[in-house]
Amino acid sequence: MLYRKIAATIQAHFTSGSDRILLVDGARQVGKTYIIRHVGKTCFPHFIELNMIEDSMGSQLFAQVRTVEDFYLQVSMLAGDQMHSREDTLIFLDEIQAYPQLLTLLKFLREDGRFTYIASGSLLGVTLSETPSIPMGSIRKLQMFPLDFEEFLYANGMNDLALSVLKQKFIRRESLDEATHAKMLDFFRKYLLVGGLPDAVNAYIAQKNIQAVREVQQEIHDYYAADASKYDPSRKLHIRRVYDMIPSNMGNKKKRVVAQDIEHKRGKTFADYQDAFDYLVSAGIALSVQAISTPVFPLLESSKKNLLKLYLNDVGILSGLLYRHNIRAILDDQQSINLGSVYETVVASELIAHGHRLFYYDNRNKGEVDFLIDDYDQLSAVPIEVKSGKGYTVHSALKTFVENEDYHVQQAFVLSNAREIRTKGKITYLPVYFVMFFENNL
Repeated sequence: MLYRKIAATIQAHFTSGSDRILLVDGARQVGKTYIIRHVGKTCFPHFIELNMIEDSMGSQLFAQVRTVEDFYLQVSMLAGDQMHSREDTLIFLDEIQAYPQLLTLLKFLREDGRFTYIASGSLLGVTLSETPSIPMGSIRKLQMFPLDFEEFLYANGMNDLALSVLKQKFIRRESLDEATHAKMLDFFRKYLLVGGLPDAVNAYIAQKNIQAVREVQQEIHDYYAADASKYDPSRKLHIRRVYDMIPSNMGNKKKRVVAQDIEHKRGKTFADYQDAFDYLVSAGIALSVQAISTPVFPLLESSKKNLLKLYLNDVGILSGLLYRHNIRAILDDQQSINLGSVYETVVASELIAHGHRLFYYDNRNKGEVDFLIDDYDQLSAVPIEVKSGKGYTVHSALKTFVENEDYHVQQAFVLSNAREIRTKGKITYLPVYFVMFFENNL
């Protein structure tokens, strides 16, 4: 099975003695059900799995459940012989967003304390915002993403020892030797092709067939788009238009969303599509990066919500849309192909998966920097520039940003294909694959 870091977090929660209910959120097809099933069956002798979407499309046993007693009655009809005690019985409510009232019921199930529970779903951000009584204090929400680059390396046979050595190299800012660097770049480029959706990774490992991988990615991409129209028919056209324009937007110099381009109508503003943006981000199928013109810590206080960039949640989906079955564009690093959008997408997904909230610097007079993250130790912003080509030392906007004493920048990074790690002033040049170690305590 695929190694997922979140498995250890889930298992630790079960053994911690906490009575709060884990709520695992994330886009569809990122592996939530599989990993919860694996950990649940490992930790508990009795494992009861209830899929609420299946129920809503079938017998609808839970459609009218509002009380703990009614909930237990319906569960007992399906798995009464598995209902024992809190210590040995885990009840898993999968796709809980199908019945929003069950989110409220989690509070009362926790207070009853008869069994251990875990729930998962997609669109939980949207569903919780529309739930009259949010069970705050009763749940612990975890966000799950596609496999990050480190998990992809595990899937391809790299072990703990190799990764711990790589991490120490990163911490000490030591460059890899030529052969190891070439191998890491090869893994990284394959990750750009395959991405982190579990079905795509499994298809790649089993078959090493890019066509099979692309079929999985296209199917999931279409599924995401179709799912949007099911969620809210009144807004499906806006959602679909915004989602479909993300790859082409990545080819623009600015990359940010322009409201008037969505339907090609003059006078349209960001507010006209706010629901579409909220849906795509809450569903986990798009990643949001908000603009900052004055980078004051914490960055959230000075963000501009009407200026943002959107990235797809999986770099494999993006590279499939852009390059189809032509793997040479990425593997051979052809100079005629601009890989900036796929490099930025993978950096965005890595940073978000590691707990960072993302922003970018956008100043009409001083230029743009790809990403900004908060530095909680130095109480300042950390600018990050991503370069896919050989001119990685050319970054006038970053240089101006770092030299601005009002911004109090302590460190900055340029991520590229270059092997050598070196620091010039406050800017450190790193191989792009080391983004996998950009933890939230960077």
